[in-house]
Amino acid sequence: MIPLRLGEIETAALARGHPELTITSVVADSRLACPGSLFVCLRGARRDGHDYALAAAARGAVAVLCARGRGPTAAGLAVLEADDPLAALGGVARLVRRRSRAHIVGIAGSVGKTSAKDVLRALLAPHLATVASPASYNNELGVPLTLSLLEADTAACICELGTGAPGELAGLCAIAEPSLGVLTAIGPEHLEFFGTLEAVAAEEAALIAALPQGAPLVFPQEARLLAPYRRPDLEEWRFGLQPSCDVYPLAWRPAAEATEVVLGVRGDRFAFTTNLRLPHHRLTLAAAVAAYAALDLPLDRIGEGAAAVELSPLRGQEQPLPAGGVLINDAYNANPVSVAAALEALAGRCNGGRAIAVLGEMAELGPDSHRWHARAGRQAAALAVDLLVAVGPGARAYLDGSTGRIRCCWFPDLTAAELALPALLQPGDVVLLKGSRSARLELLAETLTR
Repeated sequence: MIPLRLGEIETAALARGHPELTITSVVADSRLACPGSLFVCLRGARRDGHDYALAAAARGAVAVLCARGRGPTAAGLAVLEADDPLAALGGVARLVRRRSRAHIVGIAGSVGKTSAKDVLRALLAPHLATVASPASYNNELGVPLTLSLLEADTAACICELGTGAPGELAGLCAIAEPSLGVLTAIGPEHLEFFGTLEAVAAEEAALIAALPQGAPLVFPQEARLLAPYRRPDLEEWRFGLQPSCDVYPLAWRPAAEATEVVLGVRGDRFAFTTNLRLPHHRLTLAAAVAAYAALDLPLDRIGEGAAAVELSPLRGQEQPLPAGGVLINDAYNANPVSVAAALEALAGRCNGGRAIAVLGEMAELGPDSHRWHARAGRQAAALAVDLLVAVGPGARAYLDGSTGRIRCCWFPDLTAAELALPALLQPGDVVLLKGSRSARLELLAETLTR
């Protein structure tokens, strides 16, 4: 981290310690504390960080950021107090960000943020000293922790920016102050809180509003709901599947070892290989290349990073099944857009085997939840999925769209699915796991691959 002095942190009051004391890292997990750390005490549903302040000090933390009146009394441990330690952490991160000369890339959207971040990080790494959000650090805790990774020589920082309620994204942008924006897609997400797709678009458009004049904005061609929020003073980069886009795939040929790709980038053609292979990766790669190009990096060297993309766990990970076949573990999260993409990827991956879709509930879709699930069931039927397995009470609605058209079954919970699912599979099957975090379908992966 770019070092800070305690006295420079204006979002918290220095209750004890010397203002010239230097902070060289920020952590919210006492197990990650090291010499020079500022440990942020946060209260959660199951744990209170204030109870771990002394453990952080034992590992070398030199200061804690805590709620007023909750500071530990350990000798030599500096104490910063705030009414809201999480908000104060945002102020610390903003201070670090403003001392950095790095390009801050903000990635928002209804689906595919983490994969876009992973791909862009791989593309940038051969050219720029790059840091990126670990895992899915995309909320009011994760974004400050990501910015706290900035070093003096960091040239690019990729911040995943998530949202679950109106106003959250604007708050994250106020901390990150992105200099380049990437919007992956606009679709039905968290409708329980947003209500309509138009409200989702308004929330995601907070990234557009936060960009400085002249900044690059990468956004999908198929995003008409963003039209009211576009700005003539930004440098727009559109990506999609059509030649009218700034970046689009001319060829996508998956093979056993790699995928051969030809991309069109503003009139030029660039051929290279990548280890990405699923159909929806075409748009993910196009968005990342648009951001890469907007940073004026050499387009003839895209392949250096594209060949070794490391996607975050549970994002389309493929594992062999014991009797042959493949498990596609895409169970990190789900909404109607990502489920449709996953079903398309499943249908295209079979190569003669059966396509088995194991789907958990898509959470937080509001009063139209049943309709969205039934629609996904119809999509599975249209793609000729051989067996649709719905897991959990909310997932039963998938069957209302697919029953009578393809073979289906429903299990009320993970335990029932774990007991019955292995007997339903045959050698050579390609099995998809897809559901929201609350569905926890990744727990089935061990059963199926054992």
